Amino acid sequence: MCAPADRGVEGETTYMELRDYVAALRKRWLTIVALCLLGALAAFAYASLSAPQYRAVSSVFVSSNRGETTGELVQGSTYTQNLVASFTQLATKPVVLDPVIEELDLDSSAAQLEDAVSAETPLNTVLINITAVSESPAGAANIANGVADSLARVVTDMSPKTESGSPTISISTVATAQAPTFAFAPNTRLLIAAGALVGLVAGIVVALARQLLDTRIHDAGDVARLTDLPVLGTIPRTRGADSGSIVLTSDPNGNVAEAYRLLATNLEFLNPDKSLRSIVVSSPLPGEGKSTTAINLALAAAERNHKVLLIDADLRRPSVAEYCSIEGGVGLTTVLSSRASLSSVIEPWESIDVLPCGVVPPNPNQLLSSDSMAHLVKELSDVYDFIVIDSPPILLVADALPLARLTDGAVIVTRQHRTRRGQLAKTLQSLEGVGSDALGVILTGGKAASRTAYYGSKDQQGPAR
Repeated sequence: MCAPADRGVEGETTYMELRDYVAALRKRWLTIVALCLLGALAAFAYASLSAPQYRAVSSVFVSSNRGETTGELVQGSTYTQNLVASFTQLATKPVVLDPVIEELDLDSSAAQLEDAVSAETPLNTVLINITAVSESPAGAANIANGVADSLARVVTDMSPKTESGSPTISISTVATAQAPTFAFAPNTRLLIAAGALVGLVAGIVVALARQLLDTRIHDAGDVARLTDLPVLGTIPRTRGADSGSIVLTSDPNGNVAEAYRLLATNLEFLNPDKSLRSIVVSSPLPGEGKSTTAINLALAAAERNHKVLLIDADLRRPSVAEYCSIEGGVGLTTVLSSRASLSSVIEPWESIDVLPCGVVPPNPNQLLSSDSMAHLVKELSDVYDFIVIDSPPILLVADALPLARLTDGAVIVTRQHRTRRGQLAKTLQSLEGVGSDALGVILTGGKAASRTAYYGSKDQQGPAR
């Protein structure tokens, strides 16, 4: 095996590059589509429940009734144009609308009717177009015509009179409002398109927000953005009832076993300039698969014609003996306490030798930090080609840190979709703080490769420890 080249550890990054945005949208496309459809459905429901709105328009002509000479007629025309703007505003005032409400027996106030009526004057004309909106076609036409008639009466009453008593300004209807055939609102197609667009934007925002707020490690790219340490291997998650998860023995031809073999190969050629003789396998927290990774890695290394020793140095929650179905009553703690010889507690299992934990001690950190442990590792390194040490999680206890200093470095096991980037960063900083080398990162719990069917194996699931 070979030792690593020097690796730097970067701080946890929170920025996103363009490819990260694209990846986030591709990853959460289902959320985007769902919100887009939800927006369209909400718009359709709104359109279906909304009352139809009909619009009708009547037009009136404002004229002057005074003047006989050309000059008087021109003055009258100018006078009329000046008044048209005022009459347009007058069309929506209570003085005009109240009579309409009474004549049509409408169940609304002048203020409410004002919201349904509008008036406008085309530029440079003496026409006034009166538009009315109602929930019925006939209602819209009746209101528009009623407002036109009422406006004409009000203007007649307010207009100055000639010597003969005739009004100087009069309004006449030039286009009577007709009941519309189709409702102008709600525009169902437009509402659905707008709802889908709003849902699409909301989906994109939600997808990007979840990506920014999600600090879990999902793939090798997340590791690369955190540190320049290599991802030594990606171990697919296992399924089924095999509680051992020792796939090198239970499913040696499966894709998970091949992933461990690739991991062993990557470690061996990590740095061709120096032989890698011993490593610590740890993780930020429990449940990320460090123990099963250590066992399977040891078996995979043994397949490469190496003499391999597996040491269970998790003196707080030992599990190697249980996984390997061997006696664990005596082991590492027994040797460190000088109650047994090393040769008497090492047990052969499969193609490797195993040094189990032994009795759980009251002072695990003191034992692992002792000179006896340092001498033990040195002694075993002279006997074995490769030593794999299963140690406690680094963020829970400090037991793994002195072990990492006694070996060629530590590999950190992280569980995809569970381990946080900050947890991995703190783990690497802890190793750096004691002057220990971090060799790389192992990802566990990922999706099985698509070539599984080609190899003809079924994955099995066991507890990660």
